[in-house]
Amino acid sequence: MPGHTRSDKRISIPHWELIVLIASVMALNAAAIDIFIPALQDIGSALGVESENQRQFVITSYLAGFGAAQLVYGPLSDRFGRRPILFFGLGLYFLASLAAVVAPTFGVLLALRAIQGVGAAATRVIAITVVRDSFGGRRMASVMSLVMMIFMVIPVIAPNIGQLIMLFGSWREISLAVAIFSLGVLIWSALRLPETLHPEDRRSLTVERTANAFRIVLSNRVAFGYTVASATIFGVLFGFINQAEQIYTEVFNIGPAFTLYFSAVAIFMAMASFLNSRLVERFGMRRLSHAALIGFCLLSGVHLLLAWSMGGATSFWLFFALVVPTFCLFGFIGTNFNALAMDPLGHVAGTASSILGFGQTLGGGLIGAIIGYSYNGTIIPLFAGFLVLSLCSLALVLVAERGHLFETHHTEGEPDEVRGE
Repeated sequence: MPGHTRSDKRISIPHWELIVLIASVMALNAAAIDIFIPALQDIGSALGVESENQRQFVITSYLAGFGAAQLVYGPLSDRFGRRPILFFGLGLYFLASLAAVVAPTFGVLLALRAIQGVGAAATRVIAITVVRDSFGGRRMASVMSLVMMIFMVIPVIAPNIGQLIMLFGSWREISLAVAIFSLGVLIWSALRLPETLHPEDRRSLTVERTANAFRIVLSNRVAFGYTVASATIFGVLFGFINQAEQIYTEVFNIGPAFTLYFSAVAIFMAMASFLNSRLVERFGMRRLSHAALIGFCLLSGVHLLLAWSMGGATSFWLFFALVVPTFCLFGFIGTNFNALAMDPLGHVAGTASSILGFGQTLGGGLIGAIIGYSYNGTIIPLFAGFLVLSLCSLALVLVAERGHLFETHHTEGEPDEVRGE
């Protein structure tokens, strides 16, 4: 049946619906982060948070739970299948979001945010795993780019939805909105998402087999190198998210309208992801991502030098004019690095996805938290972090590729069909 993915004989789902559904599952993570950005000041005031930088812990606590739990879900999904693990995570996410509506203290809210992250970890692992189950090589990178393009609509919409809710309510209603969204995705997934783990690929859940799966992932130079490179480059994104409200409202005095500029950056990232989906099957993952990473390093260095020479910050429009192309380049890096890390590991896709997600979100989240907490009223700490992390990521790519950039490997260029067709 052309145009459909059939991982289970009882279920048939069009490719476009699979892509939109996977993007919606992943979008729960963006929703849990970006929709709260306009509410951080309100949360601090309502729950008695003295330090403005400590408000960022609402983001960091979620990322901590989200990153750490992914190591568990991968092996479980390789044993029990993708659907039951996803449903457990979505249920936990929904309950934690609902409980956060009535959180009495900042400490309780942080604990619930961490639990929410633990639930969301399953969505991240299963989303990437389902794509790897169904596609490979450049086709996988193309599909992931389309998923990321739709996924990036949430950072465009979420802060503005959060700001709109704040006009009529408070951060508690924001948490309720997130709970309702997760319930909708849970119902849709239960009705339509096929089981993509083939029976012959199920792995017994023993210490020996699990340890062997981890060994396979961690001993693959390309997979491990791109996983750690992804963690460092995602630290850039999380650092920007942590500082966004303070930079826009305190450094540039934008006010509540800052969500529009934040959303504009996300729109350009989404456009870059779409462009990547069109170009990657022609030029390859390595050529696009390596060139984009080098450009990212150069733009970060230019922005840092300009900010330092201008006393801590450029004019707003110069800042915005440099941030937009920088994050457009990010749109060519993150997706392709994911695909390059996952491509050699289809036989242990669940475990590979969990390690990749663990590195990106816990490692990247903690790095981003350090950058965010270093905010000092200027943009210098942010772009110093951008430059250092992008150079570290470039060094890791050189290790993964044995010092050679832009070279297309033969496996990357092989045509890939959707499994089950």
